Amino acid sequence: MEKLEEKAFAAALEAVIFAAGEPIPISRICLALDADREQVEAGCKALADEYSYQRRGVRLLRLNDSYQLCSAPEYADAIRKALERRKPPQLSQPALEVLSIIAYYQPTTRAYVEQVRGVDSSYTVNLLLERGLIEEAGRMEAPGRPVLFQTTELFLRCFNLPSLEALPPLPQSDEEEKLAAELQSALEQQNAPEQPPEEGGGT
Repeated sequence: MEKLEEKAFAAALEAVIFAAGEPIPISRICLALDADREQVEAGCKALADEYSYQRRGVRLLRLNDSYQLCSAPEYADAIRKALERRKPPQLSQPALEVLSIIAYYQPTTRAYVEQVRGVDSSYTVNLLLERGLIEEAGRMEAPGRPVLFQTTELFLRCFNLPSLEALPPLPQSDEEEKLAAELQSALEQQNAPEQPPEEGGGT
């Protein structure tokens, strides 16, 4: 493919990300457009700035080394009404506690989560697994080889975080209530929905 002119490149970049319908790695975009990483990242930043400046109904999110087009969070209620979807239930306090511990100390085991919280967390860990907010990340090299857990890209999308480095600073105390409060505060400040915004795309 010949090198594309600036406007054509921006249009092609938008089309590729839209058609993917899910996070698409920068490396795949580079391959599809015969472009280098610097050109793709610059193009994505320009698109993201344009959507934001023009208050468009879509946003371009960066999730680690991937990009995805999705709807602007401020229109979530309208989208739910249009698609006749119920507003998803918010996370309970125990779920926020477990999620915050895993987010800050990942990869970590359920035993460590229970040590911090002081209560059995089997049900809550399974609930977060079912919702796709955490996932297994291998096993610890220790007796019994306990499962390690980490947060997912869906977690980043739900809390409107570009990467884990964007998490608020770790509180001085290890008390689970304060960890949960930090994570809840980040959610409210970012005005992010509990579920990811509606995706655009499709071939």
